[in-house]
Amino acid sequence: AVLDARPDLAPAIALQRRLLTIVAEVAQTLDGGSTPRLSLPPRYLAAKLARGVPALAREPIPLPVPVLSPALRQLCDALAAGGAGDTATHIKEALDRGEIEDSSLLTACLMRNQIAIRTGATHRGLAPDLVWLVAELAVSPFVHKLQRVLFACAADETLRSALQAWNRGYCPACGSWPALAEVVRSHRTLRCAFCACAWELTAYACIYCEEGGEKFVTAAPNDDRKDRRIEVCGTCGAYLKTIDLPELSPFPLLSISDLETTDLDVAAMEHGYSRPMLKEFT
Repeated sequence: AVLDARPDLAPAIALQRRLLTIVAEVAQTLDGGSTPRLSLPPRYLAAKLARGVPALAREPIPLPVPVLSPALRQLCDALAAGGAGDTATHIKEALDRGEIEDSSLLTACLMRNQIAIRTGATHRGLAPDLVWLVAELAVSPFVHKLQRVLFACAADETLRSALQAWNRGYCPACGSWPALAEVVRSHRTLRCAFCACAWELTAYACIYCEEGGEKFVTAAPNDDRKDRRIEVCGTCGAYLKTIDLPELSPFPLLSISDLETTDLDVAAMEHGYSRPMLKEFT
C-alpha cells in the first residue's frame, strides 16, 4: 500500500522488506525456543518504574548470541545490497575478524549504550550510525520478547499499577524514545522504536520535556493529510511524529509506518527540530 502511494520510496521499501524478513525470522526462532528466564520480581520492577527507571535498564540479561549473531551478518549483507555498499560490508568484515565482538555489541545495544557503540565504531573507522542500526535490528526481536514476558501478562497488581502510572516519554521496558505515536480511536499511544512497547501518557504535552504550553504545537504539514502530524516543541527543540491508524502496528511492522512518514521527519528537521539522544540510567 505504501509503495502504491509512494513509488519514489521503492528502493527504501525493497530494503525494508529484506530487513524485516531477517528480523521476523529471528523472532520466529526465538518464539519457538524457551521463554527467557528473568530474575526480576514484579515488586522490584514496580519500584524501578516508580523511580522513572525502565524495567530492563542496567539488568544483567543473558542474550541468545548464537541466534542473534547470524542476523548481524545477514543485516550487513542486506544493507550493502540496499545501498550502503562497502560501508556495511566493512562492518561485517570487522565482525568476522573479531574486531567487534558479537556478544559485546549485542549487549551494549540491549543496554542502550549508544555512546559505547558509537565510540567503538569510530575508533575502528566504521560508520557509527550503521553499526548501531545493525545491532538494534538484530537485538529487537529478543527485547520485544523480553518486554512481552515482563508486561503482557502482568498479573501482579503492584506491577500492573506501576505500569498504569508510567507517565514518561521514554519506554517503560527499555528506555528508548518512541518511533512515533499511533492514535487509535482517540487514544494517543507511544510506540517504542526498539521493543515496540505501547504506552499512553495522561497529559498531551511534549514527551521529552513535558512542555504543554504555547511552545508545544501539533501541525499537519499537508492540509490534505490531517491524519499525519508532527508534534514540535519550542522549549527543547524536539519533535514526534503522530499518525491516525485503525489499530496499533504489530512488531516488527512498526518500522513501515516510520518509513512511510519520513516526509514528516524532513519537514521537522527543515524547521530546526531534531530527536534527542537516548537517556542514560544509573
